Amino acid sequence: MNIGDLQKDDIILSKQLGVPIKGKLLESPKQGKGIKKTILIYAYGEDIGMFNEHGSIYITDILKVKRNNNWINVEM
Repeated sequence: MNIGDLQKDDIILSKQLGVPIKGKLLESPKQGKGIKKTILIYAYGEDIGMFNEHGSIYITDILKVKRNNNWINVEM
């Protein structure tokens, strides 16, 4: 799947903390005519013993997206 196909409220797997964790997209990476370099997510840090919180990550840190209960790899 291409990074531009991601939508708001998608569940993703990202590596911004060094270990892959789940997160929920709070905005779409496709804005206007292009793709944003950073995107706002809600990270489920509780999966690795940290706090859940929202923040920005680079789109290159997104590894997979969950669609129809399957994890699909995300490509740039």
